[in-house]
Amino acid sequence: MVLYLNAFWAAFVSSLDWYSTGYPKDLGPSRVVHFTSEREFVQLLHQGYPVVVAFTIRGNYTKHLDRVLEEAAAEFYPHVKFLRVECPKYPGFCITRQRKEYPFIEIFHNPEQAANLGRVADPNITKYSVKVLPFNYDQSAYGFREFFKRHGIRSSLDPK
Repeated sequence: MVLYLNAFWAAFVSSLDWYSTGYPKDLGPSRVVHFTSEREFVQLLHQGYPVVVAFTIRGNYTKHLDRVLEEAAAEFYPHVKFLRVECPKYPGFCITRQRKEYPFIEIFHNPEQAANLGRVADPNITKYSVKVLPFNYDQSAYGFREFFKRHGIRSSLDPK
């Protein structure tokens, strides 16, 4: 009986295709931009694409989220930009989002020049209005696909 089970188990394990789960995938060069300044973030917004921003802290779940972001960024490049902010390095940018639980994801899109509201201290400063959507879907490549499908944003795999 033991010999039969060992033979059965060996046949079963050898029949499994470990790559059928999709891991590891060759995603090519990283498409996730690492946050360095608000100026760079604004420049990224001005490219006209939605920007997925992952606000992260160091932890085990962040490692998983990094893999998810890499996969989604590869799938949606160049129609969507992905940005990762390490909140301990850039606390000012993260605190402005007024969230306490990390990591979290928000999607910024459609930058428009804001209406001039009264007197401006510096005429060289231009203010913009940006739509921000919280990402409440599953934090996976599938969740991003569903979110973008619902909002009419196509992936790089979609036919033109």
